[in-house]
Amino acid sequence: MDIPQFVLASASPARLRLLQTVGIKPIVCPSDFDESQIQSSDPGKLVQILAQCKAETVAPQFPSALIMGCDSVLAINGQIYGKPGNGDEAIARWNLMQNNVGDLYTGHVLIDKSQKRTIVKSQVTKVYFAPMSDRAIAAYVKTGEPLKCAGAFALEGFGSLFVEKIAGCHSNVIGLSLPLLRQMLAELGYEVTDFWQ
Repeated sequence: MDIPQFVLASASPARLRLLQTVGIKPIVCPSDFDESQIQSSDPGKLVQILAQCKAETVAPQFPSALIMGCDSVLAINGQIYGKPGNGDEAIARWNLMQNNVGDLYTGHVLIDKSQKRTIVKSQVTKVYFAPMSDRAIAAYVKTGEPLKCAGAFALEGFGSLFVEKIAGCHSNVIGLSLPLLRQMLAELGYEVTDFWQ
């Protein structure tokens, strides 16, 4: 079996770093898909649809590649949250998140152009947030990091200080579940090691 090029349909530096850490050096092709046109009250379904739309937007540019799309949201008390729009929204979000538990959902899609197959999955990880003072919340939001991330925190950055523990896949919280990627590649007949460079 020929090993196709691996394309990441995402502008996320965290997802790119995760792939590079495990030896995959993808072609990065952000989709610029307008996420606001998709609505769903089911976080698992929402991230799958968004990930698929991102991958499908990029797919026509690559005749025989393997295209990966991902999308993440945080759900707290049944309410879905993406990236906060501004600092005030991030502060309000952290007032809700601190001393609480959230579910971080990431949708994963692989489109294998050479086999004309698409696999769609999602992964969920429980995130336990620490109690925080107003001062700590304001200082964290001032770093700008919460404005770049679904759920208003980055586990691989300053945000890790305010996460007590997680239950489930660690890399899923960063934006891409590496164990799930390995399983999806196997479903398509590949070893993850086929993509090492």
